[in-house]
Amino acid sequence: MQVVSPDTPSSLAQGRWRLDPERSSVEFRVPNFYGLQTVKGRFDSYDGTLELGAHPAAQLTIDAASLDTGNARRDTHLRSAAFFDAERHPYVRFTAGSAAVDGDSLKLRGQLRAAGKQMPLELDATVRVVDGELEIEAVTSADQRELGMTFSPLGTVRAPSTLIVRARLIPDGPR
Repeated sequence: MQVVSPDTPSSLAQGRWRLDPERSSVEFRVPNFYGLQTVKGRFDSYDGTLELGAHPAAQLTIDAASLDTGNARRDTHLRSAAFFDAERHPYVRFTAGSAAVDGDSLKLRGQLRAAGKQMPLELDATVRVVDGELEIEAVTSADQRELGMTFSPLGTVRAPSTLIVRARLIPDGPR
């Protein structure tokens, strides 16, 4: 039996962790205007868990209607059927079927579901233990066209989108 220090990312192998939304963020960046400008946005409502020994190993559920780019008209359009279709598909979900820790790296492989479609997605994250909690930062690219998000007048919206998750995870249950 391997003894794992509670102050190392390897302690991920023990127990279940849940995302603290007050100290986390879920953001996106999309090249626009022929790649000369980037639309930045975030989601304000989400939750998630991580448990390496479970299936799924990680889950992130996002309220699609909580997206915010700082432009109300654009946000309404992004929530529409042309993009997230938040009325019929209120959640964006990432479910990792596998997760592996190697030093301070966490690799997640799973499915991203949005707007009634899904696509495979891999995330490479860095993980640190801070005061008995986990800080995770994951950045990946996803081609939103695979999710049916193809609206682009005159080809101004480019792919791929960049997805950024900065998460603070707290133990979910006794240690």
